Amino acid sequence: MSAPDRTPFPIERVRRDTPGVENVVHFNNAGSALPPESVVTTVVEHVRREADIGGYEAADEAEDRLSSVYTSLAALIGAEARQIAVIENATRAWDMAVYGYPFKPGDRVITCRAEYVSNIIALLQLKQRFGIEIVLIDDDDEGQIDLSQLEAELARGATMMAMTHVPTSGGLINPAAEVGKLCTAYGVFYVLDACQSIGQVPLDVDTIGCDVLSATGRKYLRGPRGTGFLFVSDRALGVIEPPFLDLHAAKWVDDGEYVIRDDAKRFENWETNFAGKLGLGAAADYALELTVDATAPRLIALGEMLRSRLDRVAGVSVHDKGPDRGGIATFTVEGITAENVRAGLLASAVNTSVSTPGQARHDLAYRGLPTVVRASVHYYNTEAEIHRFIDVLQTSVIPRP
Repeated sequence: MSAPDRTPFPIERVRRDTPGVENVVHFNNAGSALPPESVVTTVVEHVRREADIGGYEAADEAEDRLSSVYTSLAALIGAEARQIAVIENATRAWDMAVYGYPFKPGDRVITCRAEYVSNIIALLQLKQRFGIEIVLIDDDDEGQIDLSQLEAELARGATMMAMTHVPTSGGLINPAAEVGKLCTAYGVFYVLDACQSIGQVPLDVDTIGCDVLSATGRKYLRGPRGTGFLFVSDRALGVIEPPFLDLHAAKWVDDGEYVIRDDAKRFENWETNFAGKLGLGAAADYALELTVDATAPRLIALGEMLRSRLDRVAGVSVHDKGPDRGGIATFTVEGITAENVRAGLLASAVNTSVSTPGQARHDLAYRGLPTVVRASVHYYNTEAEIHRFIDVLQTSVIPRP
């Protein structure tokens, strides 16, 4: 057995790479993280190149670098480059896969309380369109998806399992690999929304056992906004067809005939944000250099520290659940709306966000919670920033008696 890696985390270097930390205490990483300078430079330089020589010409010039984006994203999740599609965001990536599934009336689609609002809306539309049945799995006593109930529903028969790995409205990390084992055992198509988990915790699609994985660039991966990607397993490539096609996804081979390409790029379209795609690749390369195995323990520890400090503030209630929790902390302050808490923190250059019950009806609304403040840390944050966050909350936001 090899000795554990005791190399100190390079926090000074990481913060030098992140100019934004000089301006704000950024606890809105579940919304959009501060990108490293390498990502910013990559995007800006390509836009400048487009301005200097032309958009098509700049893309041709960057052909090898654009190709390497797929290799980097695949390495990040243990996939092959041919199984990766770069799409403008995680929701559209999820849509391209799920709307492309050949549903029939009566097909049972299983989901969970943590499922993202856009995914639920899409499933409701598919229910209206195809007559599918949506089966909601409850949480267990610890707050994660109830694996016993899930297995019972899988045993009854199901077509698809759609699960959000880490919800937008809390610190929970659902047991993706355990769900994958059950889906494999019952032969059920497994779609994992990894929007909040990519870059936050290590992901390996073989270990997880998912057929499809959707992810974003802007959150814990620290890429540009308007970027995302889709992993499509070889099995899934044989099952799902894109809901729409263009000259990039398919070839027009005869007047009345087309042929869809055989890799995951069938889910892309021809026109794309090339600067953003290169920036997404730069973010993946930065994550690969640091390794998520090294960054995740720090990120999770900072999340636990934040929750612990919030628990000790009078009038504050922390609402995160689950045996495994990450860098997202959600809380309310007695007598102060979440929106006013957020505004008060922002006035002191502390960034947070809010999650509303309407965005999480199966979770926040089900628990009877109001809009909550969402504070989400990243590995580039520090203990000192947590102390400042708590200090601002206590002295500038919560009225003194």
